[in-house]
Amino acid sequence: MTLRKSMAALLLASAFALVAAEAHAEKVFKRANDLSYGGKESLDPISPNRFYEVNDMVYSRLVRQDDKGEPSPELAVSWTPNETATEWVLKLQDGVKFHDGSAFDAADVKYTLERIKDPALESPLASVLDFIDRVDVVDPATAKIVLSKPHSGLPLLLMDYRVRMIPEGAGAEIAKTGIGTGPFKVESYDPEGQTVLVANETYWEGKPKLDKVTFTAIPDSEARNQAMLGGQLNYNTLTLDQVPQYKDNPKFVVQDFPAGGWFGLVFRADTAPFTDPRIRKAMRIPVDRAEMVKLMVGEGNGVVGCDQPVKANDPFRAELDCPPDPEGAKKLLAEAGYPDGIDIEVHTADLEPGMVQFAEVYQQQVAKAGIRVKLTLAPSDGYWDDVWMKVPVAMTSWSARPADQILNEAYRTGSSWNESYYSNPAYDQILDKARASLDINEARKLYQEAQRVLFEEGATFIPYQQNGLRVLTADVSGIKPLDEDFIRWHLVDMAGE
Repeated sequence: MTLRKSMAALLLASAFALVAAEAHAEKVFKRANDLSYGGKESLDPISPNRFYEVNDMVYSRLVRQDDKGEPSPELAVSWTPNETATEWVLKLQDGVKFHDGSAFDAADVKYTLERIKDPALESPLASVLDFIDRVDVVDPATAKIVLSKPHSGLPLLLMDYRVRMIPEGAGAEIAKTGIGTGPFKVESYDPEGQTVLVANETYWEGKPKLDKVTFTAIPDSEARNQAMLGGQLNYNTLTLDQVPQYKDNPKFVVQDFPAGGWFGLVFRADTAPFTDPRIRKAMRIPVDRAEMVKLMVGEGNGVVGCDQPVKANDPFRAELDCPPDPEGAKKLLAEAGYPDGIDIEVHTADLEPGMVQFAEVYQQQVAKAGIRVKLTLAPSDGYWDDVWMKVPVAMTSWSARPADQILNEAYRTGSSWNESYYSNPAYDQILDKARASLDINEARKLYQEAQRVLFEEGATFIPYQQNGLRVLTADVSGIKPLDEDFIRWHLVDMAGE
């Protein structure tokens, strides 16, 4: 062989080697977690401190939502009620395996759902699914959920992002093992450092296109934004004022999508002076909510609300009117013994994009009603453990949930996530009647009545619900402009380097 032919052969071999190496290059998807539970983030899907970003990828639900938000099969292929909606029969997917190789079946459904009611776990889901009396194993592929009272909306509640199936008997270790049936498996777990997930090659919907997903703890929202701009992340949420930093940059894609999530201010109804419903209402009604939408998320990027937590496209949302009423707030304060106005302290944190600005806009808006607000910036690290539900007034943040779920989970007496400590037996009875009704129109009227009660005497200020904003690196595909709960992570891909 001549020298020229030898060199050509060598170059050709090198080229093939390079192509082969590129073809097998790992696709690593980089994200950040906000460390909002101060390192106590748990892989137990029903924990109050759930590591939700990771849990979404390692576990599966029985029922998920389709692109329109309707119940769609996941581990359950069908769900059928009896005539009174006191029993629901679920047929399960065949051939599904947990990450440890064990088979998923009806015994795991029974264990997972009945475990939610364990009072020692203090799961926020307990108040949402407390009407589940028991789960019967009909056969390995069939589970029957028996309710203590009728509920025609059970499939909606099973879509909850925390109702994730775990192996029978795995409760004691699940917080650290993360063994589920999802598209990714836990390789290493360190919520204060880096958590690494690897593809579940036997995933029942098909092998994921990504090889690995990494989560790096970055507590501060602006630090996460800078990490995104610097190419250290492939995915991040944004505020409206951060969007211009990515405009016309071919390295990134910004998505704006309907979400229904909201920021709010919580006034503890068990702590003076907020034990008085007049003061609670006075805290909420002075604000020009439409103006707050413009300032916070931009006109057209949010839906004005009257302190109802139910998203705009939910069939049970109440249509309420709440124009700014600073004079009405002054009158309520005077009646409650504060004729010269009132001083309050609001705790917030730079935990999620926009939380600090929200509190600042509120401070400016309520000043005209004689409400003098002192803002206290709490550390982002551990905010949900150390500040939320601890101080008299604090910022809160919720993602969209079905009406029945949020109205029970956040406001029912004794619910573990009743952040305002609101308690009203009449309100609880309205929800009980709504759940028991098999007439959708009657149920709708009752859920709307419950929302009107919250506006009149509730303890949470919710001025609007906003669209979501996120940024992806341009090489990412498979993520639709929808809320994160809709993402099918096994279909997410990255272009080769």
